[in-house]
Amino acid sequence: MTRAVRFHEHGGPEVLRLEDVEVGEPGQGELLIRVDAIGLNRAEVLFRDGNYIEPVRKFPARLGTEAAGVVEAVGANVTGFEVGQPVSVVPAFSMNDYGVYAERALVPASAVVHRPDELDAVGGAAVWMPYLTAYGALVEVGGMRAGDTVVLTAASSSVGLAAIQIAHRVGAVPLATTRTNAKKDALLKAGAADVIVTDEEDVASRVLDLTGGRGAEFVFDAIAGPGVVDLAKAVAPDGTLFLYGALSGEPTPYPGFELGMPALNMRTYTVTQETTADPERLRRAVAFVSSGLRTGAFRPLIDRTFPLDDIAEAHRYMEAGTQVGKIVVTVDH
Repeated sequence: MTRAVRFHEHGGPEVLRLEDVEVGEPGQGELLIRVDAIGLNRAEVLFRDGNYIEPVRKFPARLGTEAAGVVEAVGANVTGFEVGQPVSVVPAFSMNDYGVYAERALVPASAVVHRPDELDAVGGAAVWMPYLTAYGALVEVGGMRAGDTVVLTAASSSVGLAAIQIAHRVGAVPLATTRTNAKKDALLKAGAADVIVTDEEDVASRVLDLTGGRGAEFVFDAIAGPGVVDLAKAVAPDGTLFLYGALSGEPTPYPGFELGMPALNMRTYTVTQETTADPERLRRAVAFVSSGLRTGAFRPLIDRTFPLDDIAEAHRYMEAGTQVGKIVVTVDH
């Protein structure tokens, strides 16, 4: 038996329960992981609420796609892993099939990467979702390169902060947006070339000013909704507006010809469909992120840690939206 977080109905953090469950032995293509730390992501809040892009198939339901720990057992036809190896679990599966909010968890071996020496368990649970998301969209798909400008909404999130570091890694210029002044200094300290406070400034005007009227080659947006119309005005001709989240919860229009826009590419990006589900893309992404970790160019920023017993409180903290960086849950054994 192992303790795992499950929920028996949709709702707020109060529906989360720590329960004793049978974990079993790893089957073909699986690993059994002793979980030491869990990275929290907005997707889990949406899945718990019933607002995720994938509905819960049955209750009780599990949660979690990102963790760090140690291999405890290796299933049939799995190569490259041994018992006792430190590893990280990356978001590459449905929470309807697996969940890592637990003391021990079965996971597909295809979703497991070796943990670099530079990372302890907390760091190993904080790196992969943010860095794979930002790398996969901006570098792998978008081709971001030296001299490009990228505008980052929700920039104080773990993905936004990873994108700042990745932009610097390739020689691009990261411009952060934030709703109020409360996080401005933290974003500048994190490496943003400039910070646009959206409650006080017009994003498109500021971006055009900062780029000499050219606009940004990339806008990396976690919010979506009606705001994309204004963001589109900040995109350079033939630039790309990536939508990787939908925090607004509102319908998202397409900024069409009525705006007199030059050539605009607007597309969604989902890390689990476009990066972690593709073995070759995942290999390149892991190599890129691991290289940045080795050189010190990438440093995951941890906002706060919670013990597994306080998982509901950790979800409440995430929903409050005051964090700058990653929220990690630790597991004592």
